[in-house]
Amino acid sequence: MSGRCAGKVVVVTGAARGQGAEEARALAAEGATVVATDVLDFAPTDAYVQRRLDVTDADGWAALATWIEAEHGRVDGLVNNAGVAARERLPHVSLEQWQRTFDINVTGPLLGIQALAPLMPPGSSIVNICSVAAVAGHAAAAYTASKWALRGLTRSASLELGTTRGIRVNAVMPGLVDTPLMESAPAAFHEAAVAEVPLHRVGVPADIAPTIVFLVSDESSYYNGAELVIDGGLSAHVSHKRIADATRPPS
Repeated sequence: MSGRCAGKVVVVTGAARGQGAEEARALAAEGATVVATDVLDFAPTDAYVQRRLDVTDADGWAALATWIEAEHGRVDGLVNNAGVAARERLPHVSLEQWQRTFDINVTGPLLGIQALAPLMPPGSSIVNICSVAAVAGHAAAAYTASKWALRGLTRSASLELGTTRGIRVNAVMPGLVDTPLMESAPAAFHEAAVAEVPLHRVGVPADIAPTIVFLVSDESSYYNGAELVIDGGLSAHVSHKRIADATRPPS
């Protein structure tokens, strides 16, 4: 098998649709053996293996690790893509919503790293899908806080795993990307945010997937603890206050 990721065994979470599905397809197209996971149903495909996984379930991660070890003997890449959007502003964030957001966006990646790192040889790669919400302050309090936490986890893991196991850990910070998560955003948010993007459009999953392929491949062998922003220039200049003001409910 040929390709930039030929021979690599790669796990992608949240891969049933949107950005995760595109990442799984791109990795498989470059020769990786992809294990795609999600709590949602998958569309039928022969391109990669599909398994059900709730990323907040430690036992589920342990079962996945046991299966992969029996089937493949190792893991060469983990893409922590699964995430949830939580758009409530600070005064309206419930404790339940806060906890659910952190469980999926932060604890899920932590559990995945803990479960699969023991199967990863030196030179393996972990990619955490963060957000431009982890570059500046956004109005969505729980989501923003969770992505900053994932950014911090990435840095901590890059130090720990890079030093002790030779595993690279990097973060990707997508901006506005046309995925099912974006569908929950109000029209006012979409209009105000796109107006701030110098390239005058939202991204699509195919704008993000090539960077994931690069970070999983050996081409990025000296990338560790890096934070790659892919947002059409949004975070290079944006005032998130303008976006927040455009979507603020009447007092």
